Amino acid sequence: MSAAPSSARTLTFDPALACALVVLALLGAIMVGSASITIADKQTLGAEPLAYLYRHLGALALGGVGFGLAVLLPTELWYRLNWLLLVAALALLVVVLIPSIGHTVNGSRRWILVGPVTLQASEPARLCLLLYIASYSVRRADQLASTLQGLLKPLLVIGVASLLLLLEPDFGASVVLAATSFGVLFIAGARMRDFLLGTLVGGLALGALAFSSPYRLERLTKFLDPWADPYAGGFQLTQSLIAIGRGEWLGVGLGESVQKLFYLPEAHTDFVFAVLVEELGFVGASLVIALFAVVVYRAVTLGRHAIRSGMPFQAYVATGIGLMLGFEAFVNIGVNLGALPTKGLPLPLLSYGRSSTVVTMIALGLLFRIHREVHGGQKRLVQRGYVR
Repeated sequence: MSAAPSSARTLTFDPALACALVVLALLGAIMVGSASITIADKQTLGAEPLAYLYRHLGALALGGVGFGLAVLLPTELWYRLNWLLLVAALALLVVVLIPSIGHTVNGSRRWILVGPVTLQASEPARLCLLLYIASYSVRRADQLASTLQGLLKPLLVIGVASLLLLLEPDFGASVVLAATSFGVLFIAGARMRDFLLGTLVGGLALGALAFSSPYRLERLTKFLDPWADPYAGGFQLTQSLIAIGRGEWLGVGLGESVQKLFYLPEAHTDFVFAVLVEELGFVGASLVIALFAVVVYRAVTLGRHAIRSGMPFQAYVATGIGLMLGFEAFVNIGVNLGALPTKGLPLPLLSYGRSSTVVTMIALGLLFRIHREVHGGQKRLVQRGYVR
């Protein structure tokens, strides 16, 4: 009876998480290739219809390198580099706003041009901020659990970062950052009354910012009745809903989507889920949702195991990554289904977006590293720097 649990404890990787990662990456490559063929042909990217697929595969390869480094490096290193991570995150969010450095697309200055490489600043910045918040939650555990000031300090950091994101503007990234940070701080022991007060103030601030801009207000209200303006403000969503409706149970067949043929804007990025449902149907959509559910469940479960092993930093990082990826998937799928206003967030590993793909792979590498440390017998001494 005791042999099976002992064998399970010696596993240095999570088979369920590994399977979910591989299947999502394969599905993403297939769907990016399918959804981007017409767009690549229209933009004449070297007369290569699979140009976006090759770029996506390159991002997966680079992300694989980042994944490997994240697995090899001890998580204690990230804990001790917390201030450097904070500085790097804020520097990225400031630099992208400089006109001579930041690259503007469709009215948003979200990208930094580094030679032939385009970096979306918010992606690595959000992961760095998550690691900082997790580190703060361990270093200031007593303050966080006993005083309002202990919660306000990290919220001030998140507020500054969110403001910088809104200046790009990137409202979706700021919402994901705030939701993930609040989740980690709550799990780390913030008092309920302080947490509710912070949530209320943060929600009111985001609401005020959303309604202060006619552009954001239009995006927040158009999803309520996209058919009222199907050829302008509601065009994206109506085309997405048509694509999803055509998919029915089993889809129209891989590569047979009609909506990706110049009807559905951003078919290979923000609305790749709609193309997937059109081609693979309800079955394909259910598979994708189930795979993300596995990722979130395994990350949260890993966080619980880390807490029981006396490894709070690892616990908060694992839980935060699960919340971040789960929330991004929830918002993107909700937008495609017309249940949420358009946010411009990619679907992790499935949407074309090289920065998102690389950072997601690194985040998943951190999960595998934490699993190795928790279940592989490589626990760190908690009293040597983890608790003040």
